[in-house]
Formats: sequence, C-alpha cells, structure tokens
Amino acid sequence: MPDLLAHYPLTADTYHELLDASGTVRPHWQRLFDQLQRSTPAQLRQRQALLGRQIQENGVTYNIYADPKGADRPWELDLLPHVIAADEWQQLAAGIAQRARLLNALLADLYGPQRLISEGLLPAELIFGHNNFLWPCQGIQPPDATFLHLYAVDLARAPDGRWWVTADRTQAPSGAGYALENRMIVSRAFPEQYRDLQVQHLAGFFRTLQQTLADQAPRDAEAPLIVLLTPGRFNESYFEHLYLARQLGYPLVEGGDLTVRDATVYLKTLSGLRRVHAIMRRLDDSFCDPLELRTDSALGVPGLLEAVRRGRVLVANALGSGVLESPGLLGFLPKICEQLFGEELILPSIATWWCGEAPVLAEALEKLPQLLIKPAFPSQSFAPVFGGDLSEPQRQVLAERIRARPYAYVAQELAQLSQAPVWQAEDGKLQPRAIGMRVYAVASRDGYRVLPGGLARVAAVADAEAVAMQRGGASKDTWVLGERSPSGEQWKGQRSIGVHDLVRSDPYLPSRVVENLFWFGRYCERCDGSARLLRIMLARYLDGSDPQALQAAVELGESLMLLPDAGELPERLLAALRGADWSFSLRSDLQRLQWAASQVRGKLSRENWQALVELQHDALALEAGEPDFGELLDFLNRLVMSLAALSGFALDDMTRDEGWRFLMIGRRIERLQFLSSSLAAFLRGSGAFDQAGLEWLLELGNSSITYRSRYLAVAQLIPVLDLLLLDEQNPHAVLFQLKLVSRTLNRLHDDFGVPREVALSGLVGRLAAFDLGCLEHPLFGEASVRAALEGLADLLQGIADASGEVSDRLALRHFAHVDGVSQQTVSV
Repeated sequence: MPDLLAHYPLTADTYHELLDASGTVRPHWQRLFDQLQRSTPAQLRQRQALLGRQIQENGVTYNIYADPKGADRPWELDLLPHVIAADEWQQLAAGIAQRARLLNALLADLYGPQRLISEGLLPAELIFGHNNFLWPCQGIQPPDATFLHLYAVDLARAPDGRWWVTADRTQAPSGAGYALENRMIVSRAFPEQYRDLQVQHLAGFFRTLQQTLADQAPRDAEAPLIVLLTPGRFNESYFEHLYLARQLGYPLVEGGDLTVRDATVYLKTLSGLRRVHAIMRRLDDSFCDPLELRTDSALGVPGLLEAVRRGRVLVANALGSGVLESPGLLGFLPKICEQLFGEELILPSIATWWCGEAPVLAEALEKLPQLLIKPAFPSQSFAPVFGGDLSEPQRQVLAERIRARPYAYVAQELAQLSQAPVWQAEDGKLQPRAIGMRVYAVASRDGYRVLPGGLARVAAVADAEAVAMQRGGASKDTWVLGERSPSGEQWKGQRSIGVHDLVRSDPYLPSRVVENLFWFGRYCERCDGSARLLRIMLARYLDGSDPQALQAAVELGESLMLLPDAGELPERLLAALRGADWSFSLRSDLQRLQWAASQVRGKLSRENWQALVELQHDALALEAGEPDFGELLDFLNRLVMSLAALSGFALDDMTRDEGWRFLMIGRRIERLQFLSSSLAAFLRGSGAFDQAGLEWLLELGNSSITYRSRYLAVAQLIPVLDLLLLDEQNPHAVLFQLKLVSRTLNRLHDDFGVPREVALSGLVGRLAAFDLGCLEHPLFGEASVRAALEGLADLLQGIADASGEVSDRLALRHFAHVDGVSQQTVSV
C-alpha cells in the first residue's frame, strides 16, 4: 500500500497525536499504524463502510439544529480511534477524579454555608448572577453529599503535549452513551487490533453508575425504580438517551410520564401509578420543575423539587449543579482546591479571566486581540467572539460593551488544539484534524471513577480552530491502552436473578409509550388503506379503460376525505399522495406514522426500526422531484409491501405484552373503521352492481386471490359481500375484525376492570344476522335490493362510528389517567 503519510502535513507549532516532532510514529500508535499501512485502500474503505452500516442499522443519530436532515441525521464516526498510552492516562484520570471531587465540594458549599463567597475565594456576582444558581435548592442535602453523580470535562492538548481543561460539564453531561456506541462499532472494525492492544473496557464505569444510583435512591423497603428523564426526541442527543436507558435497564420517560403526589414521584403506567425512587435526568436544571423553577417549562415535573427537598426521590445530577458550567469559574479553582483539599490542581484550566474584577478587566482589554470573549452566564444570547477576527472599530465597540457590564463577560485564551489523523476514503490518505476530548467520571463508594476512554471529537475541515458536533464535526472512539479487566465490555445481567425474580411483562411501561404504540398501530393500518385505495385510483386513471370503475373509486376517496374536492383529477390525486397542505394525504399519514414510531423506538427491534427507516427514505423520495404517475404507482406498490412487513414485525417480532396488545388494538380498530366506512360508502355509490367496481373492492380488501381460488368466476355482489363482510376466516372481513376487537376489549375488562363495550357486542349480533339471501330473491325487485344495501350501509357506518368512539374511550381510560380506573396507585 502507498505510504499513508506521504501527504500528511506536520507543523512545528502543533502537537500531533500520531507523530512526534521528528515525524516518527509515536510508540503507542505504532502497532495500529503498522496494521493500517499493511491494509489496502479497498480494505480500509470496506471497514469504513462497515461503520456506516452499523450506524444506519443501529439508528445512531445526532440532531444538528437547522440541518436539513433534522432529527434523523446519522452520527458521524471516524474509522481511526484516538489512542492514549497507559502511563499518560493514569495522570489524566487522577486529575479528572480530583476535579470532580473539587466541584462536588464546591456545590456543597454554594448550596450550604457559602464560606467560599464570604471568604472572598469566589465573587458573589459570578454565582448569584448565574441563572442556574437555584435559590429554591438552598439547604438541600443530597444522599452521601453527592451533588455530581456524573461529571464530564472537555479537554484540549497544548503544543507542549499537556492537557488543559476548556470546560466543565456538571448539569446533565451528554456523550457517554455515544462513547459506548463508538466503542461497540469501532472494535468490530478492528477486532484483532482491539484485542492485541488490550484496550481498556468501559463496562465498569456504567456498572458503577448503576450501583451509585441504586445505593443512594430512597428505598423504604422497596426495590428502587430508576428512570431516565429526557426532554424528548427533538433533543440533539435523543438517541443517546434511548441508548443509555436500554443499556442501563431504566425506563425512558418524559416529564409528562411522571406526576408528583404527596411529595412522591410516580410513573404513569398502564396499570396505575408506580413510585419512582431516582431520576437520572438529561434535562437542564431550570426546566425540571415548572412549579418552583421555570414556570414556562413544558418538559419538567411539577412538584419535583419538593419531592427532592423531602428526600423522597434522588435526582442525578442534583438540581442547581449547572451553576458550575460558567467559564468564569475556571480561574478561581486552583485557590479553592488548595483551600478545601490542601492540594494543587492537577489538571490546569486554559487561561481565563472573569472581567468583573477591575485589574482583570484592564488586562483583558489590553490583550483583547489575542483573547476569546465569552458570556459569563448562559442567559446572555451572544456567541463567543475572537478578538483577532474583529477590526479595530469592532474591537472598540466590544470593549465598550465589556466596560458597561464587565461582570457578564469572560476572556479566555484560544486553545490551540492538537491534530489527530482521520481517514480520507476519497484519496486513501490520512489527514490531520483538530481534536478535543470529553472524559467522564462517576461517583462511587470510593470516590470518583473515570471512564477509561471518552468521546473524542474532530473538526470537519482542516485549519478549524474549534471542534463541535453542532458545527458538523465527527467523533472518534478513544482507546486507552493497558491491562483490561476480565469482565469484558458488556455488563448487563450481572445481578443474580432467581425464580422469584422472574417477570413476564414490563411493569414500568409508561402510558405515553402505550398510547404511541396504539397510534403506531392505527397509522400503519391507515397508511395501508390509503395506499391501496390510491393505487386503485391511480392504476385505473393510467389505464383509462373503465371510467365507471374509476369514478366509483374516486367517489369512495371523496367519501373517506382522502381526495380533495376541488381541481382536476390528476392534481387531486397528487394532493392525496404528497400534498403538504392536505391533512388527509398519504404523505401526512406517513409523517404521523414516523412520529409515533419515534416515540416508541425503544420497544421496536433493530430490524423493525430499519424497515421504518427505509420506509421513511422512500417517503422522502416521494416528495422530491417532478411527479411521474408511473413512478408514483411503483412507489405505492413498494409502500404496501413495506407496510405488510411492519405487520409481520408486529405479529412475530414483538413480545406480546401490554404494549403489544394496545398496538394490535390500534391496528384492529383502524382496520375495522376503514373496512366498515369503505364498504358503507361503496354500497351507497355507483359501483355496487358493476363487475369492475367489485373487482377493485376485492383488491382494496386484499381478498382478490381468495375470491378467485374459491369461485373461479368474475366478481359478483353476493360472494364479494360474504367474503368482505361475514367470512370469519378472512382477517380483512368486517365481522372477523369486529369479533376480534370485541374479544380484545372484553379482556381489557377482565384485566383492568374497565366497563364492557356493550354497543360493539350488539353490533356483532346484528351484522352476523344479516341475510345475504335478501339480495338474491328480493321481494320488490331492484328497489328492494337497494333498500337492503342502504340498510347494510347504515349498519356498517354505525360500526365505523362505534369503533371511533371506542378509541376515544380507550384513550381516556388508559392513557390520560383521568377516571377512577386509571387512578390506582401501585407501589412495588
């Protein structure tokens, strides 16, 4: 293979992770580099493709705000890991553990005696002016005096090779889940090298996190229920929330899934309320409780802070810990460390000046062209600005702003980031990119334990001065070399489970998840019905040989509100397919299907989710380019097959727990409503006595093959109605679905004590009693047949209306927690 470093630029004033100053590969990189050198470009591209497939199949995403790909932007991961030698890591880990311990003690003082402020080691303005200093949290003492359960620090390497702290993350540190997923993926791309280099495992870190939360949760003789609180799927790192919840074995909840009663937090589940003992939050401080903190928050849990105050629930990290994320604090930490611990700070912070002190302000203004100016508080809405990028008049304006409100500004040296190699698949070469690293520490019984690795981030382009995923950067796995623990990478299943611990259902299934499973099922069926009807109309429009059959199908589309009323038929068909402004269009229903699926992603298998991703890609392709009716017809054919695959996943790929039960109830109610209303409208229309109309009605009911194999004849009214109405062996017959829905609702009565659906039971008897013979030997000729069909249509419409009412009652009883049935409080 050609030399990977043939065009690798080496700059003297920058630290290179791969090479030393003479251009020689560093010792801890040598074995991995030799393997890369022996690989052909095709082999490395194959490994890179493996990474891409794993990211896509696992559904790893990261939302870059204002990005066209939205919340489904694939995670960017470089092929090469970031490699750190064992001896270097030991010193780094010691500094991170010390820093976590220091910041935890600082929080204990700020929300306790506040001696550091009274003794002049911290300026009061910097703390009390910070909007994340929460006065309602003053005096609250968390268990074991642990405010920081999880801590992260952003690091940069200076040209001399030393690591410097650029920022502390104390509020709800993100990225540990991505670091774990990066490890899973990259270790599969380099399995031999991962094994031979004895890369340290990450499992112990997450075991410690589980143990700490379980130990500190208030038990009251109960097994603690720990949940992970997320702001929802539009958060930039929602995938990580979902991934960590799965790996840690915690229910993933949103604020609306929790409620506080008598200063106790409960999870709303299908069977009632379950007490929550600990919350691992990914929600910013002020959003957590709209009752005492930010009143406009729709993400938090009213009354949560009072539950914390009374010691009824553990929140990790402690509310109010975000105050330490102010960059203005960095310059005060060395003296505070000496005061509290009698130790020097092992990890230095990058040179930082808080401008609220007169001497510091003068020095900062003098060095303004060389400094980065940042807000001291997150409430200030301006982006950091580098003085060297401004003209002299612009610097004068900035200086005046700083003089007017000096306490609101922080001046910081610009970190000169080290360079790490990234694989460029286009030209088969290695190229340097700026790199930063985020490392994590978790509280344990013996102090803080540091994750032996981290989330490394590299710039998207050469010569970048900053690294951020929100600016389009990529991530790297971090390999810390040295002796590994014998336990391996996985940690789940460590707890001993006996016969008495066995469970056959999810006891902590949030009502919101069940509701979204219900609607996921409904939208799967709704999209299927719409796609089949649109396919019927589009095929007959393109064929043009039977305008009467087309007209009957159009009348049905109008009756079901699938087709808009105004315009020529081609424009109406396009609006029904892909109209953004037509709320009943297939495109709109597919978007609702994807929304419901995104809310229940944790309940879907990887294969099921991949099928949904592919369906979404097809739907996006539908929206692009000039419409071609032939291509649209082909899209509908593929869509019907994809939706059939989702039906198969529901039947054979999911555990049949309560969530699955409501998913299937949703599918059955939607199919019953669609079949009933479609048949009712058809019988009132012009196609009831038309052979071509009956043919497409069989197609709509997915029963054409069954009809042909039974009768070996053209479509006729009586056998078609028997097959689509009364055949209890046909899952697309109204009576089949009506009985199935009735039986399922009776089981809900038996399991949850909800009232029986008497109206549906009566409709079962009325439909089963309908005699098709009245259509064969009418007493009064065609008028008698018409009257019988009109009565049958009324009955079918009554079934459709009743199924919609059943859906509404299910929502009130099982999802909203507003009636007597759903008010049960269970604490287990």
